[in-house]
Amino acid sequence: MSNPVVVVVGAGPGVSGSVARRFARDGYDVGLLGIDQTELGELGRELREGGADVQSAVVDITDVEACTAAITGVGEHFGHVDVLHFNPSAFRQKDPLQLSVHELLEDVALGVGALLTAVQAARPFMDGGGRVTVTGSMAADKPWNQAASLGVQKAGVRNLVRSLDTTLAPDGIRAVSVTVRGTLSREGAFTPDRVAEAIHAAAFQDEDDWRTEVPYAG
Repeated sequence: MSNPVVVVVGAGPGVSGSVARRFARDGYDVGLLGIDQTELGELGRELREGGADVQSAVVDITDVEACTAAITGVGEHFGHVDVLHFNPSAFRQKDPLQLSVHELLEDVALGVGALLTAVQAARPFMDGGGRVTVTGSMAADKPWNQAASLGVQKAGVRNLVRSLDTTLAPDGIRAVSVTVRGTLSREGAFTPDRVAEAIHAAAFQDEDDWRTEVPYAG
């Protein structure tokens, strides 16, 4: 029997990398989608040294065709996708009087719209027991006005996760966002590794008491 597979969308050195490592420690093979070839290469080498089969693709995930092709390629290589993790968001330091409509929509395309692309591409490779996990943020509830688009993205992606879960649940696939109620740091409760543990735990919560949003407050 082949190993389970996690696909990390928006892979890089932070929470997304820690999520990939956490699932790899459980014996998962890993698909990585990101925009930085160097970062993907370093993370991929580390995971391979740990025994995982790794497939990576450098791709702009807001490019629907390219992102779909990348996830399809990963799915075809492994034959299945068990966990799809979505991590990206855009940070643009502009308040609502500075932020243009074009900039807002551009950011939402990354932080929300790309989740649609990723799930739609991965769905043919997901069976009952599959999971969609998303890195959320307290910005959904307490936005910082100086980065107005981030709060819109995080509120929007959490809402989308609820719709995805309702749509996928009849097929035994569940979706959850983990709302990180703190600032990422190198030490303490909000290190990328600690957040990744919370995401991993959310993916394996009791399905009878499934929550589409799980807060992580350290």
